[in-house]
Amino acid sequence: MGWRKWVLAGGATAVVAIVAAAVVVVWGGSSPDEPRAGGTATADSGTVAARFLAAFARGDADAAGALTDAPREASVVLADVRRGLAPAAVSAPLGQVRPGGARATATFHVTWTIAPGQEWTYDNTLDLVASGGQWLVHWSPAVVHPRLRAGQLLAVRTRAGKNALVDRNGRPVLVWQAAGPPAGPGAGPVLTPALQRVVSGRGAGGWSVVSTDAEGAVQETLSGQGEVEVEPLTTTLSLPTQDAAQRAVDSAGVPAMLVAIQPSTGDLLAVAQNAAAGTDPKALNGLYAPGSTFKIATAAALLESGAATADTVADCPGTVRIGDRTIPNDDQFALPPLPLHSAFAHSCNTTFAQLAAALPADALASAASEFGLNADFTIPGITTEAGKVVASTGEAEQVESAIGQGTVQASPFGLALMAATVAHGGAVTPELWQGMETQVNTGYRAPPGEVIAALRSMMREVVTGGTATGLRGRGAVSGKTGTAQFGDGSQANGWFAGYRDDVAFSVLLLGSDSSKPAVEVSSVFLGALG
Repeated sequence: MGWRKWVLAGGATAVVAIVAAAVVVVWGGSSPDEPRAGGTATADSGTVAARFLAAFARGDADAAGALTDAPREASVVLADVRRGLAPAAVSAPLGQVRPGGARATATFHVTWTIAPGQEWTYDNTLDLVASGGQWLVHWSPAVVHPRLRAGQLLAVRTRAGKNALVDRNGRPVLVWQAAGPPAGPGAGPVLTPALQRVVSGRGAGGWSVVSTDAEGAVQETLSGQGEVEVEPLTTTLSLPTQDAAQRAVDSAGVPAMLVAIQPSTGDLLAVAQNAAAGTDPKALNGLYAPGSTFKIATAAALLESGAATADTVADCPGTVRIGDRTIPNDDQFALPPLPLHSAFAHSCNTTFAQLAAALPADALASAASEFGLNADFTIPGITTEAGKVVASTGEAEQVESAIGQGTVQASPFGLALMAATVAHGGAVTPELWQGMETQVNTGYRAPPGEVIAALRSMMREVVTGGTATGLRGRGAVSGKTGTAQFGDGSQANGWFAGYRDDVAFSVLLLGSDSSKPAVEVSSVFLGALG
């Protein structure tokens, strides 16, 4: 816990900065219980009580101590207390003063504001004595709090400075503050607000006031607001991976997003966007045409239907006319007839459009569902949208969908899930928290093992000899590039979705007009991971 502690010398006490209010006195001007002005006292007991409380309020320990019957002890203690507590605001209005001969009592109510929104309130009583011709406050630790005893200390225990949220390896992500939401290193501009909301919902700002012995052992809890001893939440995020992802998207000259998932567990490792992409969580729920990255699903549909194998040889002309649609390759490149796995590596739109045209209308939607693009999850704190792929309504829509255009949509989160499914070889449930499970609203089943095996080989070829050779120096990377037109078709977004070891990820660059910048951002990411 965060502790603010102070020693109360000769009978420890804690301070309240005190604002004196109106004095209500119940004595008469000639009462035999109140020394007369012509007698030995220079001020009545109510006036002395008010002066004492006013000195507390302005933090004048010497002035307050001088109004007690133990001035040196009181002033030292009050000064120490004031320095230790440093309260944001305190009020202690004087109540009734009751005379009793050479003694009197005065009541007051304390509202001690530890910090904004943290108040400790209680009623207390001052004892006053007539001594040496004047009224004085009788000093004891009970002056501050009625249950405080000699030799005790007071401490405010808060969460301030303690971990509110840690990453999967125990590194601090958010730290409790004395006031306001937890802050700290965070997890980038996209996720940090969501993480703060979830963590703050556990009772941000928990605190208590306790009395302790000289060694710090708690004697009594004098006030408590919320649970102080709260274990930090743990997120699945990896700060090194998050930092690498943020560094990667920040290297792009256009709006860029990156989502990384651990295939073996489904744990979200990183979600990053650069400043140009804004702070709306588009990486998690923004839907875009996935372009040729969707050929992962199209290839799966072809393999599962028996329409082709990875070695089926097919044409790759620069353009092809199918019905009323003309499908071009990027820059209308043409290749001689080649196996499907090579057409995949070189991203031959014309090959995939021709083969997919003969598939059933629901084949591509069914294949997309096998990679989670039509799945739906409720993850505490965030809203995700993997994608939307529906059955084709005609031949034109079918061939456009085959190359990730037309009505096909996916998010960076959805394509990271797709890559994770291939890497894992089974369905993946994305998680953001340890101890708070994702609710699966619409689940999915991955393609058969032989289809997964073929896709792994094809995605590896994309890096070793296809459109993502820029990643050949980054280890055993597998993936798929994509370029997707939008608007009037004059601009395009660039994609890369893939995996290395136990990290699956997708990168989207808006308006990059090519997949090459997405490959470059992927290279920065993998290089930063080491």
